[in-house]
Amino acid sequence: MTAHPILPPTAALLALAAAAGACLAQTVAPPAPAAAASAPTQRVEITGGRETDTEQRRRATAAKIVIGREEIEQYGDSTIGETLRRLPGVTTPGGRPGRGGPPRLRGLGNGYTQLLIDGEPIPRGFSLESLTPDQVERIEILRAPTAETGARAIAGTINIVLREGYRRRLNDLRLGLGLEHGLTTPGAFWTWNDTVGDATVNLNAGTFLRRSDDRSLVESDTTGGDEAGAWAEDRSSLSTRRGLNLGARLQWRLGTGGDMLMLSPNLFRAENRSQSVATRATTRGLARYDLAEDTGDGSFTNLRLNGQWRQRLGPGRLESSLTGGLWRSENTGQRVESAAGAALRTQDETNDTRERSLRLSGKYTALLGGDAAGKGEHSGVAGFELETARRTESRRLVQDGVPLLTDFGDNLAADSQRLALYAQDEWAPTPNWALHFGLRWEGIRTVGDASGEPGLSDGTGRPEHLDRVLTPLAHAVWKPDPASRSQVRMSLTRSWKAPGLGNLIARPRPDDRYPLDGPNTPTAPDRAGNPELKPELATGIDLALEHYPSGGGVFSASLFHRRIRDLQRTVTALEDVAWSPVPRWVSRTRNIGEATTQGVELEAKGRADQWWAGAPRTELRASLSLFRSRVDGLPGPDNRLDEQADGTLNLGADHAWRGTPLKGGVNLNWVPGYRTQLSETQWVQVDDRRVLDLYLLWTVQPGLAWRLSAGNVLPRDSENLRDYDDGSVRSSVRSVTPSDIAWRLQLELKL
Repeated sequence: MTAHPILPPTAALLALAAAAGACLAQTVAPPAPAAAASAPTQRVEITGGRETDTEQRRRATAAKIVIGREEIEQYGDSTIGETLRRLPGVTTPGGRPGRGGPPRLRGLGNGYTQLLIDGEPIPRGFSLESLTPDQVERIEILRAPTAETGARAIAGTINIVLREGYRRRLNDLRLGLGLEHGLTTPGAFWTWNDTVGDATVNLNAGTFLRRSDDRSLVESDTTGGDEAGAWAEDRSSLSTRRGLNLGARLQWRLGTGGDMLMLSPNLFRAENRSQSVATRATTRGLARYDLAEDTGDGSFTNLRLNGQWRQRLGPGRLESSLTGGLWRSENTGQRVESAAGAALRTQDETNDTRERSLRLSGKYTALLGGDAAGKGEHSGVAGFELETARRTESRRLVQDGVPLLTDFGDNLAADSQRLALYAQDEWAPTPNWALHFGLRWEGIRTVGDASGEPGLSDGTGRPEHLDRVLTPLAHAVWKPDPASRSQVRMSLTRSWKAPGLGNLIARPRPDDRYPLDGPNTPTAPDRAGNPELKPELATGIDLALEHYPSGGGVFSASLFHRRIRDLQRTVTALEDVAWSPVPRWVSRTRNIGEATTQGVELEAKGRADQWWAGAPRTELRASLSLFRSRVDGLPGPDNRLDEQADGTLNLGADHAWRGTPLKGGVNLNWVPGYRTQLSETQWVQVDDRRVLDLYLLWTVQPGLAWRLSAGNVLPRDSENLRDYDDGSVRSSVRSVTPSDIAWRLQLELKL
């Protein structure tokens, strides 16, 4: 493949038009303050107080949901991933039953949802399970992309903002103890904040120990082909994970004009150990083994240093940021299969993955135009992002003492460079309208340095890939009256999904359950990359109606639609491969055509006494999201996109008992079961997920509180089914995983 420099287009002509009109039947609220009515866009100015989460949401021109500290810490979650599954429109499939996995917006993950930490993409290999709620200041959910936050967000963006420094003294200590499956999981987190002259210092440290004892039942039935047979496997596993978080934020105020210098180092270290035993009973066909034992050890280290500089420059402000990151993951594992007490196969695997990255960004923000009162003012932003990363991976696979995949080498390296240029403008032409226009260009170049798979690179062993995308974006907010607390939002956007590095590099990864000298099954395929992947491009429309009662809270109803082309999909096919003497089932990501996803999202939040006279002052919240997607060219009716669920429901309530030191809450999250047609010959089915969480807070005295929480109060087994049928071979695999209640008691001290 020919090398291409990452250069922006020489010229771009963008013409955008947005118009909408609607009549709202409502009772006009009392007039708002004049400043708020005349400037609905967010102004770049320093104020004496902080806006509430709801007010930030209301004033944002691009749709944004803000979740603050109070809501984040309510349930005493051990990880931020557990917090996310209670937020509107968020689902977390793929994890342990009742605990959740990687977050998805609008039912879409795997690159459709953009995950940011402090406005920057999370490092590859970093898991949100590594973050605790104590480290997080707020969570922002952006349902449509903006030029500043990035357009690799077909489903939306989740931005996790870490704790900030305050000009006040803070010394908090939290000690927690969890209990699940009879195993204790202790944890501690400490936060300290103070000022020294013009400097603000924030320090935090946390440590945890998590242990899990899981069981699962897997049943397989295959007819036709070389692997015909039926078996049932009962697996039990025990895993231990311990970690350490260290972080700091040092801020210096440079003069009185708002200039600031900030340094923020962060270190995360985790070690894990696991062991599992699987007993297999074969009811038909040849038994490959009756006992399989797996052991594994691993560690993960992530070091990040961020520096930011803010300076007043002319009518605006210049912000620059430099971030360096290092992470390393080391894993060793062994699998021993035996029958009747005699070892049949022993496989050892060692992996060492490292990545270093450097990111430079800058932006200039300014208020331009407008009259003395600020009417008609433009809030403009222009900036760039430049990032380079180097990833190396060393892997050694040995079966019965003989190295495997020697033709492809044990080492892999990949370099990537990313450049983004953007500009956006927020403008309030009239008191009734707020407009937001943006344009972003982004290019990503990836070059692999490995023993490439024949036929998928240029033969040099250095597969190369280049993506360049231009994304125009437009948002608008309209109020029927400047003093109205109701408003209509509209967005017309273009977004995209870049191919993942693991899907690009053409290096085979065999399924370790099936020896390479024999066949495997379509439900247990080998995996390999595809350097010819193209990015997915989506055109999107969002429309929302919002009302903000004068006493607080929000009512919202929104619609969204995305049309996607060059859809990426994992396809499993029988191939003649270089790593086995017999044909093997291989799973690769390919561009297969087009898809559509759309949905309705409803949300209500507020106090009960605002809605019903005489009701208690109980905080209520409810959200319902309904999704529908279709992949062109696949048979329906279950040809959904990315195993997207049909929707999600959240119901919650929080109540503080007057005259007592007690406060409690409850939250129910439900995701219906669904079936997905992966290809013409494959489908997967998962059952519904229902998670009920409770908490009780006892404030003994100012600075001393106990928090008791119970997660997954109504435990139930999680079941999924995978099926393959091409007319000659039919394979079905059913998995059942039990779950349990997760208890946690936390002592909160303000020292």
